[in-house]
Amino acid sequence: MDYDIVISGGGIAGLTAAASFASAGFRTLCVDPTPPVTMRDGDGADLRTTAFLQPAQGFLEEIGLWPRLAEHATPLQVMRIVDAGGPVAEPRVTKDFESNDISGKPFGWNLPNWLLRREMATRLSELANVDFRPGTATTALFTREGEARVTLSDGTKVRARMVVAADGRNSPMRQAAGIGVKTTRFGQKALAFAVTHPIPHCNVSTEIHRTGGPFTLVPLPDFDGKPCSAVVWMEDGPKAEHLYALDQTAFEAEMSARSCTLFGPLKLASRRTIWPIIAQEAERLTSQRLALIAEAAHVVPPIGAQGLNMSLKDLTVLRDLAMDRPEELGDRQMLDAYHRTRIADIRARVAGIAALNRISQLSTEPLRDIRAKGLDALYSLKPVRTSLMRLGLGARG
Repeated sequence: MDYDIVISGGGIAGLTAAASFASAGFRTLCVDPTPPVTMRDGDGADLRTTAFLQPAQGFLEEIGLWPRLAEHATPLQVMRIVDAGGPVAEPRVTKDFESNDISGKPFGWNLPNWLLRREMATRLSELANVDFRPGTATTALFTREGEARVTLSDGTKVRARMVVAADGRNSPMRQAAGIGVKTTRFGQKALAFAVTHPIPHCNVSTEIHRTGGPFTLVPLPDFDGKPCSAVVWMEDGPKAEHLYALDQTAFEAEMSARSCTLFGPLKLASRRTIWPIIAQEAERLTSQRLALIAEAAHVVPPIGAQGLNMSLKDLTVLRDLAMDRPEELGDRQMLDAYHRTRIADIRARVAGIAALNRISQLSTEPLRDIRAKGLDALYSLKPVRTSLMRLGLGARG
C-alpha cells in the first residue's frame, strides 16, 4: 500500500487533516491543484480570515499547529451583535456576548487564511510521514473492499486504505463516488477584505444587521500602525456586484455607512474578493473507502464562525476513530461510525445557520423590527444567552 490516507484538497481543512493524521502516525499524502499562496499581497491570496473557536485550539495544540499559530492570532473576547434595521443606518439594539460569561478563555482566535496556509505548510514540512504535493489534483477514484486507488493529475496512481475528501463544495472525490448534495441558494454574495479604522476594535467581533445579510468586522493585528479588521459583507447578489465594481473612494464611503461608522471611517487595506453564498449538505458523509469532511460535506453562510469549526469536528471524529482502530482504517464499520456520529449535528447546524441567514436578509421594516425585538428578548434571559454561546462553541443542542 502506497499510503494509509490520501487527502484530496490542500486548503485549510485539508492541510489541518494532513497534520492531524501524520501526527497520529499514518502515512499521508495531501494533494491540491493550486499551490498555497502564502503572502498577503500575493496574486490569488485568500484574504478571508478564520476564527478558531475554543474547542479548536486544543485540537490544533495536539497536532502541533497551535504553537506555530499562537503568536499571529488575535483573541476574540466579545461577540457584539448590532441591529441597525431602523429607518436610518444607525444602531438601535446592541448586545455583547462576553466570553467571561462561560469561561476564562476568549471565544476564539482570528487569523488570516493566507498566513494559516503558510504556517500549516511549514508544519507539514517538519513531519516525516506526510507527502504534500501542491500543484497536483485528484482526477479519478476507484475503490474496492480492501483499498482505494486514486489517479493524480500528473498521471500517477496511488493506493490507500482511506481517501479523505477535503476538496471543496464542488468536491471531485464526492462526485466520483456518486454522492449527491442538497443545495440552498440565498441570492446573496459576500465581499471579503481588510480595513483599517481610527477607533480600536478592542478584540470585539462586531456583526451589524440591517438588510441583505450581516456586515461583520473581525479583529486583526494592527496594519501600518493602525487598528485593523477583516470584513465579510453579505448583500443581495446584484447589490454586492455593484459594490464590488465601485472605485475605492466610493466603496469606502459605502462600507463606512454600512458599518454605522462604529469604528470611524473605514479604509481599504487589501483588495476585495467576492463569492456566492449557499448552504449545502452531502446526502452521505461516506462511500466505500471515502470520507467527506469540511465543504465537501457541508457549506454554511459565514455567520458565527461555524464553517471551519464544523470541519474540525469532522476531522476530530474521523481521526479519533482511525486511532482507536488503526488496523481497520477506512473499512465499512469505521466509516459508518463516522457518518452516524456527525450527520445529525451537521444537518441541524446547516438548517440553523441557514435560518439565521434568512433572518439577517430581512428588508421590510416591520420584519426588521421583529428581528430587533427578538434579539433584545433572547439577550435579556441569561440562561438562554449562555446556552446560545455554548451552542455556538460546539456544544450539542
